[in-house]
Amino acid sequence: KCFPSILEAIGCTPMVHLKNISEIYNIPCKLYAKCEYLNPLGSVKDRIGYRMVIEAEAKGLIRAGSTIIEATSGNTGIGIAAACAVKGYRCIIVIPEKMSDEKINVMKALGAEIHRTPTSASFDNPNSNIRVAQRLKSEIPNSFILDQYRNCYNPIAHYDSTAEEIISQCEGKPDCIVIGAGTGGTITGIARKIKEKVPSCKIVGVDPVGSSLAVPSDLNTDEGKFYEVEGVGYDFIPTVLDRSCVDHWMKSNDLQAFSMAREVIKREALLVGGSSGSALYCGIELAKNMQKDQICVVILADSIRNYMTKYLNDDWMIERGFLSPKISNLFSGLLSQKVNVLKFEKILALHSDDSLSKAFEYMEENGFKFPIPVVEEDNQLSSSGSREFKGCINI
Repeated sequence: KCFPSILEAIGCTPMVHLKNISEIYNIPCKLYAKCEYLNPLGSVKDRIGYRMVIEAEAKGLIRAGSTIIEATSGNTGIGIAAACAVKGYRCIIVIPEKMSDEKINVMKALGAEIHRTPTSASFDNPNSNIRVAQRLKSEIPNSFILDQYRNCYNPIAHYDSTAEEIISQCEGKPDCIVIGAGTGGTITGIARKIKEKVPSCKIVGVDPVGSSLAVPSDLNTDEGKFYEVEGVGYDFIPTVLDRSCVDHWMKSNDLQAFSMAREVIKREALLVGGSSGSALYCGIELAKNMQKDQICVVILADSIRNYMTKYLNDDWMIERGFLSPKISNLFSGLLSQKVNVLKFEKILALHSDDSLSKAFEYMEENGFKFPIPVVEEDNQLSSSGSREFKGCINI
């Protein structure tokens, strides 16, 4: 099928059985991944970026010459920037500094103008991305904020399409759907349609440690704590998030999210982002206790493209304590070389015939550094010459 533009190609993403992951974690049920990262622009937010733009057009809120402004953590910005590129609108994206350079570069390539804001600024701070977007709107004539946090077409996009696809792909019988929560549009839209058509299906929300979206509130024990994972979690409750639709909430931390994302890449060749790892980690924990004939679906929200210099990078992971360095990795360039390529340090040693008095003098002179080598011939160890090494003195 040939589409009028890339925007019409959004949606109808595949669902994949996680066979290898299921075997590794002894999962009895059918564990499926809804691959939203395979949308044309790389994430589940492609759906709402396009939908919010065409609905604003239909209502006359934007027209030729309009400027579209949006506060985002990146993926919605990419979706909106793509729609603006195809339709010819000026696009301004306001995004926290925490978000990846890859997201910034993609949006710039799509023609968007970027404004960065402090990650530490709370949503009601004048320097937050939301408040800066509002200020820009007041300064720029003929501008409009789509406002994914309050725009009803955020959840409606998923009510109309994503949820229907899941029901069809599961032949009408999903038992559990696991969804990461950010603005809340994805989980709300899917949940509302599922509750209408498959009321027995459980909706599980995943919220990162440090965020305050989960219910009950005592789950949010580390509220306000910085977290690296992007695209999920907030320090306020967005208007479009209907938490009454969610049956159960789970928390996941950065280590769990990034480790699982790397594992699903390695085991299933699904090139996903960190928030997908977060959702899958929680999905696996749930699926372990489900029945053989049941279906658990995990939404994989965005792709690895956004994080090539972040969690995919070993050095980045090691610096943040998410990965233990291996000596073999640190010195990989030397592993094929011989020991004699190294620089040897010459050290004094005791001869086996030396007196204990001399040995104690030697120890005192050298600050009692142990162990002390003992040799059979001369009393200097170096990279040349032959001698018989007898052992070491260690007190």
